[in-house]
Amino acid sequence: MNLQVKGRNIAVTEALRSYAEEKLVKLGKNLNSASTMELELFCEKNPSIADNQVAEVTIFTKGPVLRAKGASSDMYASIDLVADKLSRQVKKFRSKLVSHNAHVRGSLPPEPTEAELAMAMAEEEESGEGPEIVKTKQFGIKPMAPEEAALQMEMIGHDFFVFRNADSNDTNVLYRRRDGNYGLIEPK
Repeated sequence: MNLQVKGRNIAVTEALRSYAEEKLVKLGKNLNSASTMELELFCEKNPSIADNQVAEVTIFTKGPVLRAKGASSDMYASIDLVADKLSRQVKKFRSKLVSHNAHVRGSLPPEPTEAELAMAMAEEEESGEGPEIVKTKQFGIKPMAPEEAALQMEMIGHDFFVFRNADSNDTNVLYRRRDGNYGLIEPK
């Protein structure tokens, strides 16, 4: 697994880098060796935020993109928090993938199927003219079943997921409802 450590407005010391590698490389045994992990370390500038030392990790796999964020008053503790969160996500991903694939295919594949993850986030900005588009994201989408899309959405921890339905070849949106179930938006 390839680990990239970045610092935003802070200097990443060799001790901090080696500590992060020690904690995060352990996750690689449950993922594909071609996976890439990015760790971004930064300090929140707002004095009212007590847990201002933040560690944010993104793991790019053949399947979903896994993300986690940990914040505390110490950067080493933040790395510990984010490593624990990611460990749980990776275990959940592997167990759901194994049980889903065993049910669907009748056998256990060694690696997840290739699926690109789509996420579009828009941030609203206060202005007199209404909301403004401040971020645009482009992505490739591959055909998949709605059940697989639900699994992908669970892995990234977001409230919606855009995908191409393998049955109809239409672009669909899967979203989490307030009652905990899922909703599916299909074009007419």
